Amino acid sequence: MTKLFEKRFAELEVQLEAIEGTKKIEQHALTGAPYPQIKADLILNWAVKAKSLLSNTCGEKSLHLTAFIEAEKPRSYSNNFETLQRIKAVFLAAKEDYEGGYLNTVRNLVQAEVFGSELEQASELLAAKYVPAAAVIAGVVLETSLRNLCTEHGITHGSLNRMNDELVKAGAYNSLQHKRITALAAIRNSAAHGKPEEFTAADVKGMIDDVERFLASTLQ
Repeated sequence: MTKLFEKRFAELEVQLEAIEGTKKIEQHALTGAPYPQIKADLILNWAVKAKSLLSNTCGEKSLHLTAFIEAEKPRSYSNNFETLQRIKAVFLAAKEDYEGGYLNTVRNLVQAEVFGSELEQASELLAAKYVPAAAVIAGVVLETSLRNLCTEHGITHGSLNRMNDELVKAGAYNSLQHKRITALAAIRNSAAHGKPEEFTAADVKGMIDDVERFLASTLQ
């Protein structure tokens, strides 16, 4: 998926250069002053695709997408070629940040905060002797983390065990980690299917610790 987004950034940059090449100099109807002009439909078509990419890579509430939307707003005494230059500047900044890995770092920081909060909740449930519920929450964090890893490696999402098998084949982690995740998945499945006799509170405590260590190794 990462490679696919990089490819899309490159494609849209090429399209942007082609659109800039269509610039024509026209005369202002009132003043007669020359000004650069580009067909509005070309800019609109490109901007829609660019915003979709920024939403997917930067986030719907990201500074990049917000700046892009602000830059494409019409300005007084401004022409659409100047508008294109503004949104181009935002697009290229987002492209540079994405290719440099900075957007991924920010995303991982947010994920780490969310996952940490959920694991704290799992620990609190375990302390209150809601053992199956704690196991289910820890399992959700683990499965979500595996889904994110699958996305990064271009692997289709599936069951926790299938994603685990595909990720070890892709070299995302080693066989020892694969075996441990298989064991964690078994605890999660037993908890989700109402079979508390198949695990203990100590098993769930170890599960929470293992998931936390796994996140620390993958969200960096």
